[in-house]
Amino acid sequence: MLVLGRILQCVPTGAGVARTALNMAGKSASVVAKQLVHTPRNTKDDGQFKTWKPLAPTLRQRRMASRKDLHKGGPVRELTVAKRRTGGRNNTGRITCRHRGGGMKRRIRLVDFKRTEPGPQQVVRLEYDPGRSAHIALIKHMETGKLSYILAPSKLKPGAVVQSYMRVSFEDKTEAAPGGVAPEEETHATEAEAIANLFRPKADLSAELTSKVIVETGNCMPLKMIPIGTKIHNIGLDPFGRAQLARSAGASAQLLYTAATGLAQIKLMSGEVRRVPVDACATIGQVSNAHHKHETLGSAGSRRRRGWRPTVRGTAMNTHDHPHGGGRGKSKGNKHPRSPWGKLAKGGKTRLKTNPLVVRGRPRR
Repeated sequence: MLVLGRILQCVPTGAGVARTALNMAGKSASVVAKQLVHTPRNTKDDGQFKTWKPLAPTLRQRRMASRKDLHKGGPVRELTVAKRRTGGRNNTGRITCRHRGGGMKRRIRLVDFKRTEPGPQQVVRLEYDPGRSAHIALIKHMETGKLSYILAPSKLKPGAVVQSYMRVSFEDKTEAAPGGVAPEEETHATEAEAIANLFRPKADLSAELTSKVIVETGNCMPLKMIPIGTKIHNIGLDPFGRAQLARSAGASAQLLYTAATGLAQIKLMSGEVRRVPVDACATIGQVSNAHHKHETLGSAGSRRRRGWRPTVRGTAMNTHDHPHGGGRGKSKGNKHPRSPWGKLAKGGKTRLKTNPLVVRGRPRR
């Protein structure tokens, strides 16, 4: 009766009654209710969040980040691979990661985290990626026509042109020695040039960098080509490796210092300051979908569709299942919080050894 009551509230009046009745014929009440809930007149999208009318208790608090500017169709099939899930089990069938299983089918988008293809590339469209919190952008090379996916920076629009300057840096590193020059002479020449660059006026150096690269949102380049204080994301940890830092929705870092010794200093959103090679890649701007952290799923079914199974409290178990189990009432017997395997769950160290590249750790309580 509750479902039928919700359906009657959503049924349009007038000429649309007959059409709605024909669409409902041969379908169950749950399917009809789901279709009516997601009709445009029962949702509201203000450009930041999408909300629903409280036609059911699970929709009252539900709030999702807006996707009105994203592509409505599917991805490019050639740039995806099927995701094979294990349900949190290892190769012997034992559960090593709890609370995982089920969920909708997904295809992994092959995102280009190296950006070594030079030349201008035009943004075709922005897409939703079910495997990550940030949005992705489909770009097309304006000379070769090659398609690829990149992490979409904030405020990136379809039709914009982005470029990568990583190939220039790699060619400078791997350029062969000119004919007739001994390796020792080339080494001395390189060191002499490095010493000359240290004493070169800053005005000349900035003018040279400005003439080589364009510092705009979405462009990928080595850290040594980026001005100090620029907001960056998609940062690599190796000169020839892929990007690994600041890749989630709304993430960014700030370039603090670039040294002639080959290391730069960046400040992450956590407050940690660390050293990164100056030849490592970085993309200008902030990662898109910054409102992802304010989303509210509103129901347990939304979690199940994302592959998360229920989490049972330790105090609700028996003694042989969890250290907090057993006893009378909800007490855990004056025990310190522990994991299911008896290890202390709070206050322990998570980093076994200090990282020499970390200049200042993140602030802790």
